[in-house]
Amino acid sequence: MAVHEDPHRSPGSHLFYRRNRTGSAIAVSARTDTHAAGAHALASLRLLTGFVFLWAFLDKTFGFGYATASGKGWIEGGSPTRGFLGSVAAGPMESTFHSWAGDAWADWLFMLGLLGIGVALVAGVALRPAAVAGTAMMASMWIAEWPPAKHLSDGSPSMSTNPFADYHVIYAVTLIAVAAAGAGATWGLGRLWARLPVVRDHTWLR
Repeated sequence: MAVHEDPHRSPGSHLFYRRNRTGSAIAVSARTDTHAAGAHALASLRLLTGFVFLWAFLDKTFGFGYATASGKGWIEGGSPTRGFLGSVAAGPMESTFHSWAGDAWADWLFMLGLLGIGVALVAGVALRPAAVAGTAMMASMWIAEWPPAKHLSDGSPSMSTNPFADYHVIYAVTLIAVAAAGAGATWGLGRLWARLPVVRDHTWLR
C-alpha cells in the first residue's frame, strides 16, 4: 500500500511539532521540579520550627542546662512560666503577667501548647490547629516582651531591635504559611491524616 504525504503539510511542520512537544515536556518538567523543591523547602521549615517548639518543651521539662538550668526542670518542681512572666518589664499587661507567673494553669497551658505544636509540626498533622494555637502563643509572648517600648518600666533602655517584626512574628507567620501550604504532605503524615473520617468531615483539623 502506498503512503502519500500530505501535500499541504510542509516538512518544517513536523520539525515544529517535535520542537513544540519537546519544549512543552521541558516546561512541565521544570514546573514539577520547582514544585518539588518548594515542597521540600516548606517541609524543612516545618520540621525545624517543630523542633524549636519540641526542644523548648523538653528543656523546660527536664532542665538540660540551656535555657532551663539543671535541677530546675518542670518535673523537678520548677515553673516554666515564673521566670519569663515574672520578668516582664514593659507593656500594657505587665502587672497581669506578673500575677500569672508560676500559676499551675499557666504552666500546664504553656507546656501543653509547646508539646502539641511541636508534635503536630514534626509529624505534619493538624497544622491548622497548630497554627492557631502557635499564633496565639506567639502573640502573648510578643505582648509580654513588648518590642514597641523604647524603655522598660524602670526607665532603663529596652534594647528592642525592632518595634514590630521580632522573632515571635516570624514564628507566627511560619506556622500560618506551612499550614496554608499543606506542608505536612511532604516528609510527614499529612496525607494519612487527611484521610481520617473526622478530618475529612472537619477540614479545619488538617
